[in-house]
Amino acid sequence: MVSEEEFLKSYPQIAPPGSLPGHPGYLNDEQQKKLLDFREQLKAKGYEKRLDDATLLRFLRARKFDIALALKMYEEHEKWRKEFGTDTILEDFHYEEKPIVAKYYPQYYHKTDKEGRPVYIEELGSVNLTEMYKITTQERMLKNLVWEYESFTRFRLPACSRKEDYLVETSCTIMDLKGISISAAAQVLSYVREASYIGQNHYPERMGKFYLINAPFGFSTAFRLFKPFLDPVTVSKIFILGSSYKTELLKQIPAENLPKKFGGLSEVSEAEGGLYLSDIGPWRQEEYIGPEGEAPKAFSL
Repeated sequence: MVSEEEFLKSYPQIAPPGSLPGHPGYLNDEQQKKLLDFREQLKAKGYEKRLDDATLLRFLRARKFDIALALKMYEEHEKWRKEFGTDTILEDFHYEEKPIVAKYYPQYYHKTDKEGRPVYIEELGSVNLTEMYKITTQERMLKNLVWEYESFTRFRLPACSRKEDYLVETSCTIMDLKGISISAAAQVLSYVREASYIGQNHYPERMGKFYLINAPFGFSTAFRLFKPFLDPVTVSKIFILGSSYKTELLKQIPAENLPKKFGGLSEVSEAEGGLYLSDIGPWRQEEYIGPEGEAPKAFSL
């Protein structure tokens, strides 16, 4: 198995040109000092893994470079990894029901945006939880979520970073709300709440751009009411669009990478797994795959 050091050396560790202070390669003197201090405190507590600049800076940015708060967050994360079995989940967990689940809750990665980020798509309006829970459970859905986060971290992002020749740390998310109803939203609320908690507390600073499309009438107004309570950096990444979303999406995602159903040109044959299961991106292209190997799949076609 490849060592962490060898793995990190296999892809760029400097953020894109023009990145904000606090990102790898773009630290002011105070941030550099806090990064070193943070790492030394973690080493003193016996931590040996996940101490690279990019990882530690994500925890520091998530807590506004407050070392005490970042330390608490990091320790809680490492405790969770042990309890959840996160370090070995890619080998241990097999989501064999995914091809069927995908019909009732489409969630998938498909190519990259113009900044090299993996594009992640959720069709929340298509959720049929009643049928889905006949073949899976919320516990297994959350296991799959963590499986995907780990694959995103260990396979998708490094491959994208090699392709762009700079560190890619975030995703571009499209959440399609077409057809969503209050009852469907209520059904999936428990899962979404748990999934959001995992993302915010264990995979911080992974949101690049977030597009909510086909947002129902009144959604934007409701969001404006909550904006004052949200972090301004997070708010700046969220775009709420109605049914006329194509132009905005194409500003961020090349037409050849955007699925045809959302106004792009990308199509995938059923032989390749179709849109929901093909998982196409640099992480499937030999020239961008490093010592970690090709991204695994949670099931067999």
